[in-house]
Amino acid sequence: MSSTPRKQRIVVGLSGGVDSAVSAHLLKAQGHEVVAIFMKNWEDDDDDEYCSSRQDFLDAASVADVLGIEIEHVNFAADYKDRVFAEFLREYQAGRTPNPDVLCNAEIKFKAFLDHAFALGADKIATGHYARVRERAGHHELLKGLDHTKDQSYFLHRLNQAQLSKTLFPVGELKKTEVRRIAAEIGLPNAKKKDSTGICFIGERPFREFLARYLANAPGPIKDERGRVIGEHVGLSFYTLGQRKGIGIGGLKEKGHKGGSAHDPWFVARKDMAANTLYVVQGHEHPWLQSMTLAADDASWVAGHAPDAVPLAAKTRYRQADAACQFDAARNGAFELRFEHAQWAVTPGQSAVVYDGEVCLGGGVIASSE
Repeated sequence: MSSTPRKQRIVVGLSGGVDSAVSAHLLKAQGHEVVAIFMKNWEDDDDDEYCSSRQDFLDAASVADVLGIEIEHVNFAADYKDRVFAEFLREYQAGRTPNPDVLCNAEIKFKAFLDHAFALGADKIATGHYARVRERAGHHELLKGLDHTKDQSYFLHRLNQAQLSKTLFPVGELKKTEVRRIAAEIGLPNAKKKDSTGICFIGERPFREFLARYLANAPGPIKDERGRVIGEHVGLSFYTLGQRKGIGIGGLKEKGHKGGSAHDPWFVARKDMAANTLYVVQGHEHPWLQSMTLAADDASWVAGHAPDAVPLAAKTRYRQADAACQFDAARNGAFELRFEHAQWAVTPGQSAVVYDGEVCLGGGVIASSE
């Protein structure tokens, strides 16, 4: 599945993390010629306390030294700004919540990086993602990683046949605990390095503070479901559906309209871009936060075509269980999903990713939900 029998020249994307480090080790242990590339995708604030790229490169270089492989530092920051960050800002300005990690995989890690690797004479590339590739009769399927708590197929759903045919995911067959055990066993300096969180170019920094550098503030009213003004927002771009923290309003003194009490938390439920109004509701289970259907566009299918209209499953956000649904393809790369059970805070701009069991079929960008 993730291994290959004959000796090949494989270029590994070494991030400084433990997953890509163990991936490089496993490939070298199989007898392949392994070369590492460190991708630098962001350089606007390299001296910032939240930007870890310098330390990540030092960690990657230390791993390469221990493994006895070459490492090249490649700067993709210009590509990233044009292909990923510009789209990220456009989506936020339109009031949607994009997923830049999905776009980064499609445009940088499996496009710009892949092209660079093949210019170096690579037979294949490898990354530390928790996913698997299965070949059947010349057709490549994208499978979930065996460690379902770490599965990253959601972020890889836009990969196509050409990309998958050239890609290996060595740790996709392993549990994270096993990856860390291997790293410690062979003396990797980053064996205990914690997993990175947050969006790649933002890191651990306060998100709203970062976004405010690039998007203008346009304050407006916060209203409840009855249209009462209960506060002021700082700009619709800075909120996402289902958001609970950072709204800036306390509980109302009177009883909520649909059974919510004064002490129930508030959640962002709707954005009216034309009226520059943010709507919030009380209670996690409020009807405005539940959707039985969604429409998505800009679809990308691993097989090169949409699946049949059969019962499948889907995720509307990364950290959720697969939800049973009926899939219906429309024209021009659009599709609809009808769920068996209501889905919470389905968010325009996020990815709806479709599965048939352990096989990731692809997906699209959520446009609307009801």
